[in-house]
Amino acid sequence: MFLYGAGRDLEHTLTTHLFGICPNSSGSTFLVRALETCRATWGLPREGQWIRGFRGPVIRRSIEGGLGLLWACGQATIRRFTDPAGYDWPRTRKAWYAQAYTRDPAASVFVSKSPPHLLCVGELVRHFRNARFLFMVRNPYAVCEGIVRGCEVLHRHGSEVHGMPLPEAAAVHVVNCLAWQRRNLETGTYRERGVFFTYEEMCAAPERVASRIQALVPELDDLDLRQRLPVKNTYHEMLTDMNARQIARLDAGRIEAFNRVFRARRDVLDYFGYDLMAANRANR
Repeated sequence: MFLYGAGRDLEHTLTTHLFGICPNSSGSTFLVRALETCRATWGLPREGQWIRGFRGPVIRRSIEGGLGLLWACGQATIRRFTDPAGYDWPRTRKAWYAQAYTRDPAASVFVSKSPPHLLCVGELVRHFRNARFLFMVRNPYAVCEGIVRGCEVLHRHGSEVHGMPLPEAAAVHVVNCLAWQRRNLETGTYRERGVFFTYEEMCAAPERVASRIQALVPELDDLDLRQRLPVKNTYHEMLTDMNARQIARLDAGRIEAFNRVFRARRDVLDYFGYDLMAANRANR
């Protein structure tokens, strides 16, 4: 049985706000769903940006001629998401608290994630008490594959975004997200408030990652990353590294399209330990 925040004084009950800071298509939905099963957490029924009453820029299917999954592809949209004047955090906080849910009335940790909030970590620090962060990234080829496939499901085959073919636009979006994540990690006040791990680490060593999260937020002593959870209404299974499955869908031409962008931003791939993939290794 769930209890809801409407009518409760969460402004005083909540002692920690925990945000998943991760590009889209990178595994953060499973992570947050697992966090929401903890006794100490208040969760939201959907991403924070989609909660009724949120006051700030949101992802739409079409943004300035682009696609909603590619919100970091163009500088105009990045400026929109990074402009503090575009947000009303007190009203957003009120809306989030009213629609939050928990299993335990003594819960004191609020959990949320919205991929574009990767661009405004400083705002979250300023407007939420004891803000804490889970910084995560994922193999850029797998992320690009998921984004491109998601866009094509919307019947946008052959679409151009900001004058680029869809695969290259996806790669630009991903490297921009990685560059912003590196900026977050290199900002001392942000790094001190969070832990960083990769999607691959979470899948390979969930107990170790859970322990690091618990060290950051001790109230999450029952966090279990080895459980079957529903994700985006598309699957309901144990935490599984899907990189190989997704990368196997890529042909040489698509990998080369990604690489045209990745080669120019090799620095951000290197920073997170990801190598360029040779096109002829696509299905190995």
